[in-house]
Amino acid sequence: MDFSFSEEQRAAVEAAKAVFAGVAPDSVPSPALTKGAVADDFDRVLWARLADADLLGLLFDARHGGSGLDAVALCLVLRESAKVLARVPLLESTAAAVAVQAHGSGEVRTELLERAGRGELVLTVAAHGRTGHDGAELAVTAGQEGDAWVLDGLQTAVPWARNADFVLVPALSAGSGRAVLALVPRGHPGTRIAGQVSTTGEPLGELHLESARIPARYVLDADGAWEELRNLLTTGTCALALGLGEAVLGMTSEYTGKREQFGFPVATFQAVAVQAADRYIDLRAMEATLWQAAWRISTGAGGALPASGDVAVAKIWASEGVRRVVQTAQHLHGGFGADTDYSLHRYHAWAKHLELALGPAAAHEEYLGDLLAAHPLG
Repeated sequence: MDFSFSEEQRAAVEAAKAVFAGVAPDSVPSPALTKGAVADDFDRVLWARLADADLLGLLFDARHGGSGLDAVALCLVLRESAKVLARVPLLESTAAAVAVQAHGSGEVRTELLERAGRGELVLTVAAHGRTGHDGAELAVTAGQEGDAWVLDGLQTAVPWARNADFVLVPALSAGSGRAVLALVPRGHPGTRIAGQVSTTGEPLGELHLESARIPARYVLDADGAWEELRNLLTTGTCALALGLGEAVLGMTSEYTGKREQFGFPVATFQAVAVQAADRYIDLRAMEATLWQAAWRISTGAGGALPASGDVAVAKIWASEGVRRVVQTAQHLHGGFGADTDYSLHRYHAWAKHLELALGPAAAHEEYLGDLLAAHPLG
């Protein structure tokens, strides 16, 4: 078996490293010192550079101007973006566009995908429901009326809700009882966005839908479309957690290698080395489970459990692991880690955001237990 990345995937990583090389994690005011959002919009200059490097259409077919790669390639790029806290909706826009490519009509694919790949059009996803704890598809109801679907409900914590051109909203169909995905244009009648701010200081939005009539061509009602989108979003979030954790452990290694006590670098003290080693193990477990999940959703390969089981395992490690990595980093940095002139506190804030987005590990363990009960390993 060959576990190495393909030439195309490695090329995507090199392109991403070149784009992100000049990105500074502290390019906006510190969220610890800012009331409200740290900026009104995402990094449009970086977005344009990603488009120029053909990284916005990684997963698009060639006929839509894309590279035809898979979720593994996207996760490799997301991993690099998190190392510098890149302020762009790369995961959300790509995942929404992939859903359109897989399940949208030819008319909608033609309308959206090439423009999304060129960075001219931005998509995001409402994936957190009313509270972030219940299924997002349960927060909105959708009923078909003639050539439109009528949506009612609320979705919280929508990334870049005021800046995206379309929000892809999961909703429960009143007719079939299954989830559909509706592309809701920005400023569409019957929609309202209340401002929210994440722990990172980036703007979020609470999307209110009040009898919003969405043209039928903008509604993806294929079986399994929401599950596919959710798995890709979750796996991408795990990739962000991995990249952030690797950057933080690197910062910790550099600091403890230079900081001296009693005439020796603190990295040489056993208590420090053991804690750093434990976090390195966390990162390697996060990495192994991430690639397993990304491979399953990319290839559709079978297994003893559905692909959602591998995604759940990746979520368990990413949610717990990223928290442990930043907590250990803060501890080993001492008071310096809380200095707002040093970027570690920003990584801590982003890690908390990712941990909340992934949800508690106990919930994923319970879901995994249910899967094991339903699919006994023989």
